[in-house]
Amino acid sequence: MTTATAHAAATPRAEILYPGVQTFSLGPAAHRHPCTDCGLSRTSDPHRCGQACQFVKPDYETLERQIHGRPRDPDRPDELHFGVFRQMYQAWLQPPRVGAQWSGITTRLAERLLESGEVEAVLTVTGTEDDPWRPVPVLVTDPAGAAYCRGMRMGYAPLLGLLEPARALGLKRVAAIALPCQTYPLRALSDELGFDRLDIIGTPCSDNTTTERFHDFLGLLDDTPESIRYLEFRADYHVELRFSDGRKREIPFLQLPISQLPADFFPLTCRTCVDYPNALADLTVGYMAGRGEQWLIERNERGAELIGLLGEELRLRAPTSAGKRSGPVQGFIDNTQRAAGGMPTRSMPNWLRPIVGRLMPYVGPRGLEFARARLEMKAAETLIHLRQSAPRRAKTMVPEHVPKLVQNYRIAPPRDPEDAPAHHRESDRS
Repeated sequence: MTTATAHAAATPRAEILYPGVQTFSLGPAAHRHPCTDCGLSRTSDPHRCGQACQFVKPDYETLERQIHGRPRDPDRPDELHFGVFRQMYQAWLQPPRVGAQWSGITTRLAERLLESGEVEAVLTVTGTEDDPWRPVPVLVTDPAGAAYCRGMRMGYAPLLGLLEPARALGLKRVAAIALPCQTYPLRALSDELGFDRLDIIGTPCSDNTTTERFHDFLGLLDDTPESIRYLEFRADYHVELRFSDGRKREIPFLQLPISQLPADFFPLTCRTCVDYPNALADLTVGYMAGRGEQWLIERNERGAELIGLLGEELRLRAPTSAGKRSGPVQGFIDNTQRAAGGMPTRSMPNWLRPIVGRLMPYVGPRGLEFARARLEMKAAETLIHLRQSAPRRAKTMVPEHVPKLVQNYRIAPPRDPEDAPAHHRESDRS
């Protein structure tokens, strides 16, 4: 059977979830380790995972040259941290969209792309009627359908499983709202996907877990977890909760029940992600450097055009920065190393946490310095967990810029792969 025939034969059945929003029944995911179920293994050619997975042997420099015209420049401020960019902004949509996670920039971009006819469909996720937190990959073909995809989901969404249905529908111009582990395969396979146009609006990933375990986490945060409709980790060191009855709660990071989570609450993939800022997207839309607004990273000409689609709806200003990151980053590294592969431990006494929690928004790193701190923490976490659990992968999975981010911090030296436990050595080869 030829590849083209296999694609046609494997076209899943469509299901209309909302007007202009459809999903498709997908086959099971092929067994992979590690894996975030981006959806590629659910297509008719799951072997492509070997050439297009962020967790196998990523080649960011080559793809940066292809997508942005050049690799990141270590002498240009912040490119080592955030990837290739032309401009960065603090941004806010005016008026903000009701029900959006922040002001609604990502949703509005999807609407404008469809309204203008620049794309025929947007690949993204929505929730289910039974569980609004559970991500379901969808094709949005009507601008009005984008509103059903507002907000955050938690769990694994096989978004790339919709690539073949999109092609079977004859779509040639598409956009994707993608996480880093979804963006990398889209870029690595761009030539063979056959789209005339593929725009990627990337979001910086936050550590993911299964939807079921996320519900467990909600249960630790509040006595009525079923009524929580919104959760956001904010750059002011607080988690914001919103409830179905209109209530709001803010919880300082230092008072989160992290110690009550199981050691494997976050999978190894998310603890070893090498692309937190989604460096291969055309435009990254996040929060880390936003200081209460959203954070835009315009990476190439297409990214600038995407921003231009919003015109006067978008308020832009230069990002700001304050505080110093070195102390908090070294503290995170020390705690992560003490955890020996589990969740970071904290030695701060309980009575002190509320005090420090109130002070951090004023004395901790803020704006771009907060974002730099998070990237350095993520780089350190990646190296620590790979050396602990999959030392062989550290040689092929970690791009050169990642160790450079933490070269001035105290991190335990690499372990000899032969010293790894037998089950870890086996998982390295799977």
